[in-house]
This record gives sequence, structure tokens and C-alpha cells, in this order.
Amino acid sequence: MRVIDHLKAATKTLFSYEIVPPVRGSTTNISEIFAIIEQLLPYDPKWINVTTHASSLLYVEKSDGSIIKRVHKKRPGTMGICGVIQNKYGIDAVAHVLCQGFSQQETEDALIELNYMGIENILALKGDNLNYNRKLDEGERSNKYAVDLVKQVAKMRQGLFLGDTEYPALDFCMGVASYPEKHFEAANQELNIEYLKQKVAAGAEYVITQMFFDNQKYFAFVKACRQAGITVPIIPGIKVLKSANQINSLPRLFHVDLPHELVAQLLAAPQNAQQIGLDWAKAQVRELIAAGVPCVHFFLMNDVSSVLDVIDEYK
Repeated sequence: MRVIDHLKAATKTLFSYEIVPPVRGSTTNISEIFAIIEQLLPYDPKWINVTTHASSLLYVEKSDGSIIKRVHKKRPGTMGICGVIQNKYGIDAVAHVLCQGFSQQETEDALIELNYMGIENILALKGDNLNYNRKLDEGERSNKYAVDLVKQVAKMRQGLFLGDTEYPALDFCMGVASYPEKHFEAANQELNIEYLKQKVAAGAEYVITQMFFDNQKYFAFVKACRQAGITVPIIPGIKVLKSANQINSLPRLFHVDLPHELVAQLLAAPQNAQQIGLDWAKAQVRELIAAGVPCVHFFLMNDVSSVLDVIDEYK
């Protein structure tokens, strides 16, 4: 079932979740992904997002002292995990699809493969800036921005493919991301919203926001989007803070602000950070549900226990 159809059919606020494929070479295996999903089953997840990462460049020193460059695919397995989620558990999977690090042909091939597996939901993203820019073959092109990727998928919906590819039209339900506190590359919030408007005009059907810790910023963002003519559902993204160290790491990695009240509590009692973060997330979710948001999207980062504590009262 398409995400937009889940949202249209809902009679109450839904919950969705985002998991991260294991790092290549780690001891994590698919059984640990299963364990996360099975803990979510009693809460009737309508869909689960699976992230992806482009390749990066590593410099490896050999025993003779020479240094070689090696292209490293950090987190393989997005498509496989999506297939397992959907076919083993009957939960719709949303595959993250990136611009960065992929040619348009590779994107087209990946979408055809997703279609083979019966996966009809994707989240179209620019992706993180890379330390490795793969040289494209002659005639190849890549999507520079998320709106370019959205346009490519929109063409595939019409049965328009690259080159000589012949394939039936692919009817993917496509979401995009946006940033209540402004994307760090956007000059201002007005331009941030204009970029989102372009993605929606190109074919995006819903929006998932970056994490935020101040609901008023989300509400103000939604209001500004509506005033700009963006009418699609805007799903708030929530992360449960677990450590006082995240006072520094979350703003650095995700370009978000932490409210003064939250930071003051964490600095005053860092040993209680997990409970403080849990209480803060619970309050956020209660207020968002009371405001009638269509869905709350949780960034699990494969730590499901704290999220279960937040949603348990809605079981």
C-alpha cells in the first residue's frame, strides 16, 4: 500500500519508523533487524523506512607502506532489507533513494529492481556531501539535487526511461525530506520552502521533516508551507535524545537547535539524560498528536527501546 493511501485512510495519527542497514563488515546481521521489527509489530507499523548511503573513499596503507584508494560502500543492503520487511512481515517498506554517488542509470536500475520486489514507496533525497565523486562514464548523468531525482521518478511514472530501456510505467509513491529549521545549504527559510515547493510540484506526495526538538518550529514551518501553497502532508520527524553528549553531536551532525530548557536539564543532570530525553520526546509526541499531525516519524537509529517507551501509551 502506498504511504499516501495509508495517510488518507487513517482515522488517527500514525507512527512510522526509520531503520539503518548495518555497517559493512560489522557483526550485525539480518536477525538483529528482525528483532527490531518484531518489537514494533504490536504497535501496528504501517510502514518502515530503510536508509541508504552512497560510497565513500578510503585511503588504505598496505604493509609495504604504499597507500591505495579504495571505494567503500558503507551500508549495503537497503533493497534487500526492504524486500524482507515487506515480504516477511507484510509491512510496507520505504526505500531511501539518493542523488549523491549514483548515476541516473543506476537510479533507474535500482527503481526497476524495487518494482520487481513489489516495493512501491521511496523517499527521494539528495544525500550527504561525499568525499568521493565517482567519475561518470561518457554520456552518463547524475541528479545534482533532490528535485532532479523527483523529476526522474516522475518521468518513470509516465513510462519514460533512459536510453532504450523499455518497461511499464512505475507508479512509485514518492516522499521527500525538508527542514523545519532550514537546510544548512539554503540561504534562508524562504528559499528552503521554495525548494520544497519545487519538489512537490515535480511529483512528491508527502514530506518527512528532519528531527527537531521544538514543536513550535515545526508548527511555524507547516504554517509557512501552507501559505506558500504546499498542501501535501508534512510528517514530523522525532529523535529520542539518549545522552548528554548529544548536546554537541546532534547539532553538529543534523544541523538542529536544542531548546534552552532541554539543554539546561541535561547540563544540570547529565546522569539522567536518558530519562530527560524520554520525557521530552513524550511531551513532543503528545502535543503533535493533539495538533492532529497525520503521522509521527521516529528516527530509530536501530535503538528501538526508547521509542517503544514513547509510544507505549498509544498501544
